[in-house]
Amino acid sequence: MAAQLHAALTILRRKQVEARTRLSRSAIYAKMRPNPKRPGDYDPSFPKPISLGARAVGWIEHEIDAWLVAQIEKSRPQAHEAEQTFDTKKARRGGKRTDEVGVTR
Repeated sequence: MAAQLHAALTILRRKQVEARTRLSRSAIYAKMRPNPKRPGDYDPSFPKPISLGARAVGWIEHEIDAWLVAQIEKSRPQAHEAEQTFDTKKARRGGKRTDEVGVTR
């Protein structure tokens, strides 16, 4: 039980969060704070840090992992829609089309 609890409560420091998410320090903090000049930076789903001391914070590892999975899931349907849009535009321009049985015309 104690081993499970320890694994579930791994705390990542800022440098580890930067490495895991590939975001800079300023991008991480911009995701946590709304800014009317840059509204696209704010992400209310980004995990909030926890206080580790007077001048130290950390993020819970499984929350960062869950956020990364959500980002992947959000990006995949858009990529699929973009492929369909590209195929439709190509077909309109007279490009080669493939019918249901795979015959290229």
